[in-house]
This record gives sequence, C-alpha cells and structure tokens, in this order.
Amino acid sequence: MPQLAFLSTAHIHTKSFLETVRDHDDAAACVIWDDTPDRGQGYAQQFDVPFVEDLEAALKDPKVDGFVICSETTRHLPLLEQALPLGKPVMCEKPLATSAADAKAIAKLVQRHQTPLISGYFQPFIPANRGVKQLIESGALGQVTHAHFRNAHHAAYGRWFDKPELAWFADPELAGGGALMDMGTHAVHLLRHLMGPVEQVWAMTANVSGHYEKVDDFGMIQMRFSSGAIGRVEAGWCFTGGVGGLEVIGSERAVWSTGAGLVAGGPGADPQPVDAAEPRPDRIRRLIAVIRGEVDAGELADDLAACLDAVTIMDAAYRAAASGKWEAVQAL
Repeated sequence: MPQLAFLSTAHIHTKSFLETVRDHDDAAACVIWDDTPDRGQGYAQQFDVPFVEDLEAALKDPKVDGFVICSETTRHLPLLEQALPLGKPVMCEKPLATSAADAKAIAKLVQRHQTPLISGYFQPFIPANRGVKQLIESGALGQVTHAHFRNAHHAAYGRWFDKPELAWFADPELAGGGALMDMGTHAVHLLRHLMGPVEQVWAMTANVSGHYEKVDDFGMIQMRFSSGAIGRVEAGWCFTGGVGGLEVIGSERAVWSTGAGLVAGGPGADPQPVDAAEPRPDRIRRLIAVIRGEVDAGELADDLAACLDAVTIMDAAYRAAASGKWEAVQAL
C-alpha cells in the first residue's frame, strides 16, 4: 500500500486530498510536515496522521513512497529541490511555479533525477474533455481555429480567503498572482493539452469586487498557438453564475458547454453530447497510479510538458497585463 508524505498543508485542497487517501483502502498518509506547525498539527489530528516538525525527517522517512506538496505556490521550488532528488514520485499542487525561471529549474531537476512529477490539475483527464481531444485529433471538427475556456467562482464575494490559513491566496508574494494565477492556470493547462504549444499572449487583469485588492480577482488571456489557432482564457473569483466551461470552434463543427455537459454540432446538424473517453486518474489518484507503475512514461512526459508550459504561459500573461502588449512565451 503506497504511503504518502504531505509536505505543507497550506493549500485549500489539502483537506480533500487527505480525504481521498482516507476514503480509499489502497493508500495511506504516513506523515505530515508543515513550516507552520499549528496548521500541520491540525490536519494531523483531524486525519490521525503523524506530524513531524523536521522536514529532513519527513523527506528521509523510509516508509514514504511518494510526496504531496501543498505549500504556498511560490514555495514549491524549494520543496521540489529537496524531494525530487530522492527519486520518489511527487504530486505538487498547481501551478508548479509562478515564473518561467522556476519552471526551467524544475525541468532541469526532473531531467537530472528522472523523478516522476505530476501536478494538481484535473481538466484534461475528465472523460468529456478527453472526448473533445479525440474529436480534434480525428479531424471531426475540421480545422480548429479557436478554443476558449472560462474557469471561475465567487471566492472574492464569498470572502473565502479571510481565514488566516488561506490569506496567502491574496498575497502576491506567496501566490504569485490572484484569480488569474489560481483559476486561469487550470484553463491554460487544458487548452495547452488540447491545442499544443503557445507562442504569444495578451492579457488583462482587474480587481472588480473590491476585496483582496493586492491581487487580481478577474483576468483574461488571449493566446496564439503554434498551430495558428487563437485561444481565450477567462478566470475569476467574482462570478456568481453563468455557464462557463469549454468551447472549441472548427471549420466543420464546434464543441460547447450547455451547463449540463459538452455537445458537438455544426451548421444544419443538431448538437449531440460529446462521447466520453476513458477517464484517467488525476491528483492523488494519479500519484498512487504513478507509484504503482500504472501510468506510462509517455503520458507522464506529455503532461509534465503541459504543466511546465502552463507556468511559462502564465508568466507571459502577467507580463502582458503589465505591459499592455503581446508577450512571447519563453521556451524551456
């Protein structure tokens, strides 16, 4: 049974990750470390997992089969620098980093140590989204010219980050950005999976709620893919409703979200539900599958490339929002 070590419990998803481990009998959390002891001890008590104050002890624990990094985003790299050389699979919350420089450092670490690394994304592994990728690759949509995705919720209006343990989400020094960094990265990662590399981006950010004013609570990114297609990402903490979701436009057919699911249709053809493809494990379930050798190297490499590209795309987006110009996406 794979034994997992949690390195930091800062992220809002920590609780759901620990619940996933607790609710399945094929893995266990064996240790929790946190640089904020009270925070880590709270989760350790809630889930009956040993807490250690010494990071070295957590890293070198012989029982550990894999690591889960749930720290503040700008603190990912220092933990990855210590975990990846150990050769045990790592799941690091999304995004892997907030700068192209950190993404390059992570890429070099993985190349040097050949340690499996995954991130806390899930959109590309959803059956319906995998079905869309199959439609694109089969040519069923014709020449794909546009791909859009809105990923948003009401966190700012809901004052989600008023809790002291989550306040870092609104601290640019720890989060690297606001809603566009937090929510937009999911949309960027999915579109990168579906459409391939991105060459240039334009972006804008704003704070429309008046809450968490040090960071953006809304943002948009326009992307020029290497294929020539155009992408658009919309992200926010200030959405109280709406359909959102994925839209892919081709010369023959299109895919869009109805709120009840994805459909494909075109001129003169009634929209039909997108055929779902076989699901793939994500997040904690993916880490467990990697530890067991159930995810092949090619799939891992393709997703890691998308995870790292998501960082460089977001880096370019924040530069574009500051400059008001199209910015090049840096190559790794």
